[in-house]
Amino acid sequence: MTAKKWTIRKHDHERVQQFGRDLGVHPLVAALLIARGYDTREKADAFLSPSLKHLHDPFLLKGMRDAVDRIQKAVRDGEKIMIWGDYDVDGTTGTVLLRRAFKLLGVESEFHVPNRFTEGYGVNIPALEEAKARGVSLVITVDCGIRSFEPLEWARDTSLDVIVTDHHLSDEARGNPPAAAVVNPNQTGCEYPDKHLAGVGVAFKLATALLSESGLEHETPGFLKIAAIGTVADVMDLTGENRAIVAIGLKDLLLTDNCGLRALMEVADCTSEMTSYHIGFRIGPRINAAGRMDVAKHVVELLEETDFVKARQLASLLDSRNRERQQTQQKITELAFAEAAGQVSSNFVVVAGEGWHRGVIGLAASRIADKLYRPAIVLSIEDGMAQGSARSIPGVHLLNALEAAQDLFEQFGGHRAAAGMKIRTERISELRRRLSEYADSTFGAEDLVPELTVDAVLLPETIDLRLIDTISMLEPFGQGNPKPIFVTKGLTLREDPFVMKEKHLRLKLASDTGRQFEAVWWDGVDRSKGRTLLRGSRIELAYVLEVNNWQGNRKVQLVVEDFREA
Repeated sequence: MTAKKWTIRKHDHERVQQFGRDLGVHPLVAALLIARGYDTREKADAFLSPSLKHLHDPFLLKGMRDAVDRIQKAVRDGEKIMIWGDYDVDGTTGTVLLRRAFKLLGVESEFHVPNRFTEGYGVNIPALEEAKARGVSLVITVDCGIRSFEPLEWARDTSLDVIVTDHHLSDEARGNPPAAAVVNPNQTGCEYPDKHLAGVGVAFKLATALLSESGLEHETPGFLKIAAIGTVADVMDLTGENRAIVAIGLKDLLLTDNCGLRALMEVADCTSEMTSYHIGFRIGPRINAAGRMDVAKHVVELLEETDFVKARQLASLLDSRNRERQQTQQKITELAFAEAAGQVSSNFVVVAGEGWHRGVIGLAASRIADKLYRPAIVLSIEDGMAQGSARSIPGVHLLNALEAAQDLFEQFGGHRAAAGMKIRTERISELRRRLSEYADSTFGAEDLVPELTVDAVLLPETIDLRLIDTISMLEPFGQGNPKPIFVTKGLTLREDPFVMKEKHLRLKLASDTGRQFEAVWWDGVDRSKGRTLLRGSRIELAYVLEVNNWQGNRKVQLVVEDFREA
């Protein structure tokens, strides 16, 4: 692991104290709000109290009026409508959400979620042909379609209308594909005030527009649970409108009457607490596993099931697929790292393997990018063609990098942090060379040193459960609103680190004033290599504060981000 550069935020003590008094909050909360840009009473109140009034008018989205008009015509004329959702959690939850909206409008819709292995990402002509043969005259995409030019050209030429709802970046050179309407906050010319909506968020806005036009706007809050799950699991910024969607959606998620959600929460052991963490690390992976390992239509079936016994069976199936995904991911990640070992001098890692499981290559790319702190592409080769997933690091715009080699791809698309592509095997070495040159000319050594931004230095005597409860005012945490990272100095290891499951570390620490703490370092065995961490070591610890709740016994736990010798 590359050593991290620590940046410890400095705070204006007087300003923090005054702001805390003005808001009636703990000074640490005031300091965190100021550091995150919520430095006025108005901004802070909106952040601390997200509500429905923070949801924007859906008709501010370019293309929304055309989309609603076309759907209303289809409803009036009794046309057959199909929802085409992507196979990840964002697309499947958005599909469920739109189908529920259509039911409220008195319309039964079909749905299609492509098989990752036989159809690949996005819209494809064969499935459109089948839909048209069944009498479908309107297709609505969720979380895909913005770069599906050839399939949408085919649809246009055969009088099959397609409405694209998506949030991925469009092709600047080609513009939008031909469609009855395109609803995407990131399309050229769209002045929607929040560009960070997930695919399910865009679907939610379409549902909101349709319901409001039919006098059913009171139904809108009921869609926020599903929208919250997709938004968190797709790792979207939890700021602005997304914060309102997730905060409201999480409020009473444990009390949901959706049989599928209740069954899924049971198998994921989320029956007593539900935060953005539980969605991101327990619920989301099980939903995504369906698309990674099997067929994602199981997710739609689960979330629409009204019989709890059947829902429990489907949830158990997703749980078993997730365990299978974990085993496969570990195997492919090890193979990918072995390939990457020969590219340690490159600022852009491109690895490929014959028959690597396509459902987990994105996860392998994430691991490589995280560990080597380089943008990374992992490709799976089959029959002379490679399907790939890419992940980036802060400061490197991934889609811009890929566009520098766009002539090499059969297909590609994505955004700043993640992307997917299809490329002929014989072009992989040229891709590796081209991206290495791009990296050398675009970013330097300083961009490849991971930074750790520390929010505040805490004295040992201030750390307790009450402080953790106070910080929880900033929930939901996630992308764009990370859990605050603190540093405490002058800590001593009371014992040698205890190794858990051969890869994690548990640390027992003491301060000079006699306070004792327990800390856990996930993947600490790997992350601490080459550094001294033994009984008696004097360290400064960077960590996140959490509550360890075991059998009703709550105690403080420090989750390690990094350490350095005192």
